[in-house]
Amino acid sequence: MSGTRHGLARVLSKRGLCSRTEAMRLVREGRVRLDGCIVRDPEHPTDLQAAVIEIDGEDAQAAPRYLMLNKPRGLVTTARDEQGRDTVYRCFDGAGLPWIAPVGRLDKASEGLLLFTNNPQWAARITDPETGPDKTYHVQVDCIPDAAMLSAMQTGVQVEGQWLRAKSALLLRAGEKHAWLEIVLDEGRNRQIRRLLAALDIGVLRLVRVGIGSLALGDLPKGQWRDLTEAEVAALSP
Repeated sequence: MSGTRHGLARVLSKRGLCSRTEAMRLVREGRVRLDGCIVRDPEHPTDLQAAVIEIDGEDAQAAPRYLMLNKPRGLVTTARDEQGRDTVYRCFDGAGLPWIAPVGRLDKASEGLLLFTNNPQWAARITDPETGPDKTYHVQVDCIPDAAMLSAMQTGVQVEGQWLRAKSALLLRAGEKHAWLEIVLDEGRNRQIRRLLAALDIGVLRLVRVGIGSLALGDLPKGQWRDLTEAEVAALSP
């Protein structure tokens, strides 16, 4: 039965076999067969579900994988970095995984829970600001926020034309000069917490994502990863 049709490179990406850029390269190099015939046009209309695709003579099907990583500080969330910096993929060296992509991002200075999958449709649902799950962060700041400051985080501020706010913000613990906050976001803008707190003259010392929806980072060691269980995948799916 015929189904949704996309360009061949996009179909390879949607099937979780490789990135779209890598798919375009493979197609142009003549390494991809569609229903038995070599196709060199990355935009060739292709049935997402029914097409028989081979890469280098092997059936191009990938079982879905869903992983969680405890991202260390200092790694960038990208497959390749033009500046030569270490990326999160260093944590998967030697694991023999299929192509996987990060679900959302954590900036270089941030740590904690980062999801990966080769299922682009699932990833899109997780990162959708309307349907995706809340994200929970523990944030060490350079002051002791009072109730008014916590309230201001939830009310929000305008930064460079964007309204930035936290769904919730509470004080976890405080020392003499620093404090840890728990901040929950229900949307994902670039460096949202850092920009929000900077607008309130609050400096961030550490930022750790500890939860996505019902999934908690738990005691997973820094730099280590594990597969999600079927129940965890289902719980994150809208």
